Amino acid sequence: MRIYFSCLFVFATMTSFAQLTPYENSGKKATTTYNEAISYYQALAKSFPKQTKLLSYGQTDFGKPLHLLVLSNDGLFEPSKIKQADKRVLLINNGIHPGEPEGIDASMMLARDILKNHKLPKNVVICIIPVYNIDGSFNRTSTSRANQNGPLAYGFRGNSKNYDLNRDFIKTDSKNSESFQQIFNIWEPEIFVDTHTSNGADYQYTMTLIPTQKDKLNPILAGYLTKTMLPSLYSEMKTKGFELIPYINAVKEIPDNGISGFMESPRYSTGYSALHNTIGFMPETHMLKPYDQRVESTYKLLQTYIDIVERDAKIIGENKAKADETTANQKSFAIDWKLNREQFDEIEFKGYAAKYKTSEVSGLERLYYDRNEPYTKTIKQWNNFEPALTIEKPLAYIIPKAWDKVIKLLKLNNVKVDELNSDVKLDLEMYYIADMKTAQKPFEGHYLHSVVKIEPRTQTINYYAGDYVVYTNQKTNRYIIETLEPQAPDSFFNWNFFDAILGQKEHFSSYIFEDTAAELLKKNPSLKQKLEEEKAKNPELIKSAYAQLEFIYKNSDYFEPTFMRYPVGRLVKEIKLDIK
Repeated sequence: MRIYFSCLFVFATMTSFAQLTPYENSGKKATTTYNEAISYYQALAKSFPKQTKLLSYGQTDFGKPLHLLVLSNDGLFEPSKIKQADKRVLLINNGIHPGEPEGIDASMMLARDILKNHKLPKNVVICIIPVYNIDGSFNRTSTSRANQNGPLAYGFRGNSKNYDLNRDFIKTDSKNSESFQQIFNIWEPEIFVDTHTSNGADYQYTMTLIPTQKDKLNPILAGYLTKTMLPSLYSEMKTKGFELIPYINAVKEIPDNGISGFMESPRYSTGYSALHNTIGFMPETHMLKPYDQRVESTYKLLQTYIDIVERDAKIIGENKAKADETTANQKSFAIDWKLNREQFDEIEFKGYAAKYKTSEVSGLERLYYDRNEPYTKTIKQWNNFEPALTIEKPLAYIIPKAWDKVIKLLKLNNVKVDELNSDVKLDLEMYYIADMKTAQKPFEGHYLHSVVKIEPRTQTINYYAGDYVVYTNQKTNRYIIETLEPQAPDSFFNWNFFDAILGQKEHFSSYIFEDTAAELLKKNPSLKQKLEEEKAKNPELIKSAYAQLEFIYKNSDYFEPTFMRYPVGRLVKEIKLDIK
């Protein structure tokens, strides 16, 4: 009887972990739903309790937690102990756009096969987010991606608040983003992979790849990425039958004219990961290839990442440690970039002939790709970026406690934040917003600012107990600087966190201020001279009594000093602060 029950237990365990995924059961035509994915991973974790845990973090806008499947060879599931054991963490994110679900299905099969075949790496802990945009995955149709070849039904790009979550890694409007950042900053992955499906031209490749932009990545990490990791990925995937090509970002209508690199700012997942010295990848399968081929190529690519990270675990860990140390001590930071249009490489490209014919819809000329005429040719790739703006970091940023969302996000991203113990006056460099452009239409719920021009001024500012101090001697310096410097493309300022400062709160009544202005000019000859100089430069000022009053007002003590003043101060001189 005991033998019978033992055999029954073994059979039940084998049945649970050998089960096919919903994708496989559909004949490889349907993608897994959210509920099916979580149930599958729950069964997998139950079958392999020593090597697998299914954890949950926070909430999403849909009211469900964000799950994380962790695969660990020796049963280490505490991030601190994993670091102590000198193991690497590979984080795989799926379903940020649920209409691009290859990673959801590939990760389920890969996790099962690794466990079933006892292939867990010794030096790598694998973390998988089954479905990130849970909201969008429930909004299933077969029509929202008009240009895509399968699966039968799939989720929608936007979440339940209609946010594109791959634009939300800085502004964090969604609970999904907040929970993701919790996962990311608890587990601190060295390598991050975010699975996607492409759009655009037709060509022979099933899988394209966007790595973290090499020029903005820490040089230590960039060297390993370009000289070791990318060549290995390209070589291995070619051997496995899925040759890679850089993401086809055509400079003109068709790829024959060349492609350019992609500069992912921190709003994107891999741009965000770069702020933390994590090498990121965005694999993009080709939308027109059959769904089963897209899933297979994703499966094999994820498998290749695991093999490479296991092979290079030691050097990847050493590089990350060096990059973090360098970032903590770094003085100058590039916060904006531009493409060098003079430099290019030449790469082999396997495409299809681009042709034109008369449209049956408009009667005009239309583009199409002829798959009966494949070709291999050399095309140009522009993929060298240069700093467009570089700043010197301050010793610290001082942030009034009123800006609580800023403080919350800094803390969420492992930034050490100190509090002032007592009230204090500080001589700081303060920025005034001298000019900027603001979008005329909202983007992801925001009227984004851009091309910000600042006017630095040294001022004595009152700060109070409970206000915050952020020193720039941290490995998170890039996150600190690219969010707190208003000129950075994805700064908190540009995402409208500080828009209240752009509104003037006090003004004057002309008939009363006339007398005050006259008195100011009598008592202050330099102000009167300044007004005359301005009138000489601007004849229109002479014609407007109100404009002259406005000029005097703005150059007097009556004008509010906080108007257009960015509230985050820059401490540039050493001073001992009374902090908690």
